[in-house]
Amino acid sequence: MMLPELRRVVYEQNMELQKRGLVTYTWGNVSGIDRDKGVFIIKPSGVDYDKLSPENMVIVDLEGKRVEGDLNPSSDMLTHLELYNHFPEIGGVVHTHSPYAVAWAQAGRDIPCYGTTHADYFYGTIPCTRSLTPEEIDAGYERNTGVVIIETLEERKINPIHTPGIICRNHGPFAYGKNAEDAVYHAVVLEEVAKMALFTKQINPDAGPAPKHIMDKHFLRKHGPNAYYGQKK
Repeated sequence: MMLPELRRVVYEQNMELQKRGLVTYTWGNVSGIDRDKGVFIIKPSGVDYDKLSPENMVIVDLEGKRVEGDLNPSSDMLTHLELYNHFPEIGGVVHTHSPYAVAWAQAGRDIPCYGTTHADYFYGTIPCTRSLTPEEIDAGYERNTGVVIIETLEERKINPIHTPGIICRNHGPFAYGKNAEDAVYHAVVLEEVAKMALFTKQINPDAGPAPKHIMDKHFLRKHGPNAYYGQKK
């Protein structure tokens, strides 16, 4: 069996979504890539979480062909594939239907950076994509979901490592990171930030984004060249 350690990690991170309350039933998936071998591992489609195991994770190559596993990969596999092929810096991808992030996606609204919690992890606005056209859906819904994510990031000149999440209009959030664990962490934070942003707008509908100097300070103290948050490794 290929890549037992990555299988274990991807399995555990899929279970982490359930532990953190980000998934209902089977509404979520995590993948992780081994770039040296040119394959990634993803949750099987529609399998209950209590039936998941490292052994039934599915291995897919970078053309979308199943390499190992008896089950079909997640129906969102082609979205993950587009992101892996376009962004070599991404090592893990997560998709959920977590309710606060989905609410912003269904409203078709970006999630503004209102304060320091957001700025600690996402540099600036978390973007919302446009809706897919009927033609894009007919031509390949899941693949074109990835294409529209890429289009949005490139049009807005957003670095997916600095802003490691996005919401797809009428659909829900995707998050990414340097590996599967990192991507899940960002998915959890994205949901919390979406919740805080909703409460902010309810309390003050006229609230504006945090000043850039505050956003810069909080992002750069964790992620900048002179970052000092946490312990030295």
